[in-house]
Amino acid sequence: MIQANCRARFTAADFDFVVRTLARSQTDSVSLGDLLSDSEARDAVLDNPRLIDAILSNGGQLAISSQFYFYVLARHVLKQAGITDRKLCDYVASLLETFSRMNGLHAPHVTDDRGRQYICDMLIALTRATSEQAFLLRAHVGNYSLFLSGIFHENTQRRSLRGAPDIKFYEQVGRSSYQLVASHATARRCELNDVYEELADRFRQVRLALNQLSDQLLNLDSDYVPPFAL
Repeated sequence: MIQANCRARFTAADFDFVVRTLARSQTDSVSLGDLLSDSEARDAVLDNPRLIDAILSNGGQLAISSQFYFYVLARHVLKQAGITDRKLCDYVASLLETFSRMNGLHAPHVTDDRGRQYICDMLIALTRATSEQAFLLRAHVGNYSLFLSGIFHENTQRRSLRGAPDIKFYEQVGRSSYQLVASHATARRCELNDVYEELADRFRQVRLALNQLSDQLLNLDSDYVPPFAL
């Protein structure tokens, strides 16, 4: 289950990168180290545009964690889209980090590595799922719909010309899935109900921000076909 916890999982190497990127002197390094130990001050430091510039200019040569990488990129595009909620950004970054690993794409009801899984299978699985299983499945459908229509929107559009679902379909499925899980007891227990509510309300805005991330900040293979579809 994806949590809004990228910021809680930053590594010592991530903080070292922040200090090396932003510090102008030894005194600055000490001051930044103090700031990074305070959560509110750390959030402000992470918004410094020099961080994303350093990440993009160095390409794959950086010794930073995937959670730090995706948080800084997601925060950048979401802020540009007028979405400033850090918890929402943290969740989106965790989503990207999880789905960047192939096994992170597997739906909760899949217990083996049987290859391609379809959204229609996930929806069918809901008919025989327990309440907890239904929550996990719906959350996954919402997450996957956002990932597919956000990061692989061009691929999705091309496939829709051959009869596959279009972006509008994934927006509808994703939005309704988030709406349903937002009121679930598990969402409240995990303190994610507010995140799901905002994703349901602003699905298209977040999706467009991820389109920008995909188009301008990530180098993706345009022929990549995700292992799930309808």
